Amino acid sequence: MIPACRLADLPRGEAFRLDIDPPVSVFHTDDGEVFAIDDTCTHQDASLADGWLEGCQVECPLHASTFDLRTGAVDAPPAKLPVRTHGVIVEDGMIYVRVSTAAPNLPPCVTARLAGGPA
Repeated sequence: MIPACRLADLPRGEAFRLDIDPPVSVFHTDDGEVFAIDDTCTHQDASLADGWLEGCQVECPLHASTFDLRTGAVDAPPAKLPVRTHGVIVEDGMIYVRVSTAAPNLPPCVTARLAGGPA
């Protein structure tokens, strides 16, 4: 489990980017639920934490694909692949993330960068 931030420091309707490799976004919905997904859009290198949150959906800030925070599913192109979802536990006011062991669906430019190749 990775400590992300204090729940009190993440207002409803906002996101927090956890700078790990690859990064993870933690979202606090207007309904008070907390979710964690991979931060990088599967289409292009864009931070989903910078996107628009509505209900349990986040819209990519670049090309408007929307991802479901509960399942990681994407609604429409240009993104075609889902993002990974991660376990979240809130304990003693702190948000903890259990990073998924599944392979992430990262865009080619990010995959190359993480592998040490040209971006």
